Parts: sequence; structure tokens; C-alpha cells
Amino acid sequence: MTTTHGARLACLLPAARPPFALALACISIWTAVAPSPAPAQAWPSKPVRWIVPFAPGGGVDVTTRTIAQRLSPAVGQQFVIDNRGGANGNIGVELATKAPADGHTLLMATTGNIVINPHIYRLTFDPLRDLAPVTPAVDVINVLVVHPALPVKSVKELIALAKARPHELNYGSSGPGGSDHIATELFTSLSGTKLTNISYKGGAPAMVDLVAGNIQLMIATMAVAVGPIKGGRLRPLGVTSKARFELMPQIPTVAEAGVPGYEAVFWFGTFVPAGTPREIVARLNTEIRNVLQVPDVRQRLLESGLVATGSTVEDFAAFVPAESKKWAKLVREKGIKAE
Repeated sequence: MTTTHGARLACLLPAARPPFALALACISIWTAVAPSPAPAQAWPSKPVRWIVPFAPGGGVDVTTRTIAQRLSPAVGQQFVIDNRGGANGNIGVELATKAPADGHTLLMATTGNIVINPHIYRLTFDPLRDLAPVTPAVDVINVLVVHPALPVKSVKELIALAKARPHELNYGSSGPGGSDHIATELFTSLSGTKLTNISYKGGAPAMVDLVAGNIQLMIATMAVAVGPIKGGRLRPLGVTSKARFELMPQIPTVAEAGVPGYEAVFWFGTFVPAGTPREIVARLNTEIRNVLQVPDVRQRLLESGLVATGSTVEDFAAFVPAESKKWAKLVREKGIKAE
């Protein structure tokens, strides 16, 4: 294992398998995926770098490494995980936009990286223009949790208390544009409440302060919150997804618990530099989706609060711009800006 500008991990050496190419018609809504200028059979000709725009150990990192370990044998090359954290993921994403479009650089990005940050930060790149979609990987389970000292045991009780004490309840977030921040702002918008955001350098330090009782509530990833929940150090009130989390079905959704219509589902997905040959994009799509169907892969991800998904290139290419419009509206309405 070597380290350069962040932790890198070479996945297990794969057993060779003859590569193949799949035909894919380029769709007009995402013109970045251009016809192949060279035979797709040449790919991959060397180890593939997979950029993770966050530090090792988080959900994006776990997802990428889990997939990469299975993907290496399928394509006959190593996948080298390149962690490039900083600036809410913008550093790693920009690096991917500037990489050669030859299929040897991938990016595992988040909802925030691709469709929220461009509406909050002044960027020198445009993810929708400079990257091409491959496939979504997982949906992230988030949960609304409160400190046990807060005298509420349901979403409705939380709303009532927040309305009685506007701006007095503090919630933790990883900063402007973070999924925890956006999800909570959507909650306040739909519930008519006024909460005060306390920004941290990440979700983990915010969780530490919540468990310590320095803030009152947070919408956190299930992966981070599950330990304190099971230990009785946090009280879960609802998950932000449309359906209940299958490993903790006793927790209702926020929508059914008191905020009709509420849904904040965030995702991780694979992208490549714009202009990557369409045959390579199709091959990656097929191989990654195959990995996501493996039962033990799905289970491992689920235990980290991540629900394996996957879709066609066309569907993902249509989904991403729609997500951008959806979250841009909330950013404008709430006046969310970079600090």
C-alpha cells in the first residue's frame, strides 16, 4: 500500500478475464460521453484509479472499496483507491474532471458533490458538463436523532417543541451543502420549524457533540448513528427515506411520523471524465451493477446503512440533472451559502 496526497489502497490482484465491449447509444441529454476514438478492447490496459473525494473510513470510501474488491477480477486490473478529501469534496471532484478520459480514472461522488455544491460554491468546473455518469451505487440511509435529554419521543413532539422555542434548538451538520444540512433544512421547510445550524468539519465531530449533549439533534447517516442508537445514547425519531430501513424497521419514516411528503434520499454514484469512450462507460456500468447484485456485497453495504442500487447509464444521466434542479430550488429558498 502506498500513500500520495492521501491514503491509497491497491485492491486485491485480480484473475484475468477476457474483456468485452457493450454497445450503447449516446443520449442527447448527456453529450459528454463521446464515441470511442480507440478500440474498447484495449481497456483496461493498466490499473484504474478510483478517486474518493473524502478521507478513508467514511461511507463513500467503504462503498468504493467494497465494489472495487469484486470489480478487479471482473476486468483483469487493479483498482487503486485515491482518497482526496477537502472542500466538501470539491478537491477530489475537480481532480476527476481534469483526468484523461480514457477509462482509467473513476470518481465515486455524492449527491452533494454533483448536484448541490455547484449551487453553493464558486467552482472552476461544472460536474454536469465535465463528468459523465456511469451508474448510481447506493442510497444512503439517514436518520433524525435527538439527545435523550431532549423531552421528545416522536417527530410530532419535536415539531411542537421547536415551534414553541424557535431558533433555540441546535442541530449539527457537516457544513453548507452537506447532506445532513440539506436534509434538515428540508425538514424545517416542510414542518414550519426554525432550528439553528451548528456547522462542523464533518459529520463525525458533529455526532460527538450530539452524544455529549452540546447540541440537541441531527440528521445523520445510519452508519454513524447506529452505535449510539443501540447504546441508548441517542433517540431515533425517523429515517429520511421513503421506506423504513430493513435492519431497523421499528424506526418510522419522517413522513409517516409527522411530516407528510418529506423525503431526503442521498446517493453515491460512479462518474468518469467527460469524453470517456461510450463502450468503456457501458462496460463499467455492467460490471459495477453485477457487483451490486452479489448478496454478500449488498449485505455488507446494508450493515453500513447503504442500500445497493444501480441503473442504466441512460436512467442515471436523466436522474442527475433532475436532482440538480430539485436541490437548487431548496438552496435558493433557504438562502444556503458557503461559509
